[in-house]
Amino acid sequence: MVIDRVQEDMLLELLNTTPIVGGHVTDALAVPAEGRAWVRDHGGTGTSEEVRILMAARDALQDVVRGTREPACLEEYLEGASSVPRVRNGAVTWSLEVPASRRPAVESVLTWAALQETKPGRLRPCANPQCRRFLLDRSKPNSARWCSMAECGNRMKARRHYQKAKAGQGQH
Repeated sequence: MVIDRVQEDMLLELLNTTPIVGGHVTDALAVPAEGRAWVRDHGGTGTSEEVRILMAARDALQDVVRGTREPACLEEYLEGASSVPRVRNGAVTWSLEVPASRRPAVESVLTWAALQETKPGRLRPCANPQCRRFLLDRSKPNSARWCSMAECGNRMKARRHYQKAKAGQGQH
């Protein structure tokens, strides 16, 4: 499967729908009206069933990216999906055939799989242990560590600086 930047960004946005806000984990998809709106804004129809399946797939994808579950757990989201060839304008194209309520979940799992193949190791959790967000490292050296340099990067650097300064005071 060939994926584009829009699909990559959609997957990252999906993974980042459970951030910590005010010290508590939030879920942008859990409030029914907000979840349906999020799905519609990202190409789905916004049915409750679609949101429910997508939330379950998101939770599984988060665990897989964090390394707490095996990728095989994603197989259930691909059940009933098929890729059908068609001839269009003199070329063969492939069309994803899947029930509408499962499409966003299937597309998310397929995008994750394509990233694993084309950009291995670049989709990962933020290195800040107090953060639940993810990043897709598009830098050439593949050295990004935080979901946001302005937020987590600065916090982690300030924390390290404070710890070094505190350790240095104890040595005098």
